[in-house]
Amino acid sequence: MLKSMTGFGKAEQTVNEKTFLVEVKALNGKQLELQVKLPPLLRPYEFEIRNIVQEHLVRGTIDCMITIKQNGASKPVNINTDLIKAYYRQIDELASELKIDTNSVLSALLRLPEVVTPTTDVLSENDYAEFKKVLLAALSALNKHRVDEGSILEKDLIKRIANIKEQEEAILLLEPNRKTRIVDEINQLLEKNVGKENIDNNRMEQELIYYMEKIDIHEEQIRLRQHCEYFASILQEADESKGKKLSFILQEIGREINTTGSKAYDAAIQKCVVKMKDELEKAKEQVLNVL
Repeated sequence: MLKSMTGFGKAEQTVNEKTFLVEVKALNGKQLELQVKLPPLLRPYEFEIRNIVQEHLVRGTIDCMITIKQNGASKPVNINTDLIKAYYRQIDELASELKIDTNSVLSALLRLPEVVTPTTDVLSENDYAEFKKVLLAALSALNKHRVDEGSILEKDLIKRIANIKEQEEAILLLEPNRKTRIVDEINQLLEKNVGKENIDNNRMEQELIYYMEKIDIHEEQIRLRQHCEYFASILQEADESKGKKLSFILQEIGREINTTGSKAYDAAIQKCVVKMKDELEKAKEQVLNVL
């Protein structure tokens, strides 16, 4: 089973006149990059909240937004009435001196420094326990989204690897004719430029053996087949985070494909190599989305 790195989860619940809203969005990322936006009521619990999110999401670029609505206000605040009165007395004295109307001064007073401040209250232990249920519900919804997208990724990756194996099997059928053709071409070239009577057959046989060993692709094809089988087995593992491992295997597959292409000296095999590279690139793009 595969999990995608992208997903979205949301949960909301009202508890004791407080409405908890948690929205979590996950995008691709090499490591865990977590951004949590908390209301002041939850500041003391920030470290624990981050640990919970990290434990459940493992990897990716995570944006977690938490809102608490209390008595119709999304951000409970304190109004410093003593400070307002002190401001007003000074403003009233100045207004009297300048003969200015002070009937609509309240809105200006509320914008002065330290008049309106966020509340310093924190959630009770019971309310925090209820909030954690909402957080876990949002994370569960995101993970379900990840699983749904992961099943689509898995089907596509299985298809890509199957296509690579199909081309590898085609190369196996082409390989015997390739060697025969290369030997014939070398013989014809020597006969044309040196003359058949001037060819040292013993030396020729030694050179051909050396040359054929240099361009032999049998080992590359064996390793390519093994890497593809290993890739398929990793897809079936229970470990939920295997995107990095799959990426490493694709690198090894690419190495064998490239070596095959550099040794081929055969147009038909080169076409197979090009098709394998195309499937490999598509697989690499998809693996970037795997958790």
